[in-house]
Amino acid sequence: MEFGPILRSLRYRNGIGIKKLAPELGVTYGYLSKLENAEAQPSEEFVHRVASYFNYDSSELLLAAGRVPPDVVEILRNHPHDALDYLRTRFGKGRTEQDG
Repeated sequence: MEFGPILRSLRYRNGIGIKKLAPELGVTYGYLSKLENAEAQPSEEFVHRVASYFNYDSSELLLAAGRVPPDVVEILRNHPHDALDYLRTRFGKGRTEQDG
């Protein structure tokens, strides 16, 4: 699922309107509307604010926003072959020709 629908769902589940939530997150309601409608991409810092506000897993929100959590980037940098092999094995994807 993408960031916008998750944000909208969190708002609805918590019974909070977009105009009330915006100032609490330090943005305009127009920006929140754009996020919810996939017309804008949030910064990593904003994703963390949303996660904190709704007590939601920030790693899941980062992925939904098209960003890779910093700890995962570190794993991929430090152990690229092991990480790729694990992911491909776990999720059933074979090696590509480029991998050698």
